Amino acid sequence: MIGEGDKVPALKAALSDGTTVDLDSPGGPLALYFYPKDDTSGCTKEAQDFSELAGEFADAGAKVVGISRDPMKKHDKFIAKYDLKVPLASDEEGAISDAFGTWVEKSMYGRKYMGMERATYLIGADGRVLKAWRKVKVPGHAAEVLQAMRG
Repeated sequence: MIGEGDKVPALKAALSDGTTVDLDSPGGPLALYFYPKDDTSGCTKEAQDFSELAGEFADAGAKVVGISRDPMKKHDKFIAKYDLKVPLASDEEGAISDAFGTWVEKSMYGRKYMGMERATYLIGADGRVLKAWRKVKVPGHAAEVLQAMRG
């Protein structure tokens, strides 16, 4: 599990906008947010909140990337349906979520299953984690990440 102050492992994420980001050397601040599933109420709201602030993140020199285990084809539909302004990455193999410790055992109605924990990591240009949020609650979270990124 990666925490604040840790160096991110050398992992690459292919993004929905056709670019790739090196998580261990993103070249500028990177807000990497993990979310469970495309087109569900909480995940949609979170993506819309980050999209609403995408211009402010960009003005501050930061990139925002959402990541789940959904396939890229599903991401493309999600982006188009809600006109999202932040790129999404697919972690179908689970290498990134395993490294960050966000693929966790969950429980609903007494049934245990594996799923993505809602978490966000603010990564510096040097690939070190500046701040980590685990078990994120969506309301106000994108603004909190922007504020932390601005220092």
